[in-house]
Amino acid sequence: MDNFDIGQIDDVIHGRVRLGIMAYLSSAGMADFTALRTHLGVTDGNLSTHLRKLEDAGYVVQDKGFAGRRPLTRLILTDSGRSAFIAYLDAIRRLVDQNAPGD
Repeated sequence: MDNFDIGQIDDVIHGRVRLGIMAYLSSAGMADFTALRTHLGVTDGNLSTHLRKLEDAGYVVQDKGFAGRRPLTRLILTDSGRSAFIAYLDAIRRLVDQNAPGD
């Protein structure tokens, strides 16, 4: 445990909802706002707040358009977002591995 730096855990990703967003987008590649909101079970405002933090970090981009006359917001994981998510998972893995029994 001596060589684990807690600073390696990305605070932007570490929140429960933001972690859910990153995990969903890492497998789906792209999602519309409504599908993501439904999948995560959060409100519009809550999802918007968390997306803004991820967008400010450069991890997610929003593509706003229309489907017919209805507004449609698509969310896309950026290359830097994918890299940050992989680094986050690696940091968590190191933390777990260092605390595994028998090591």
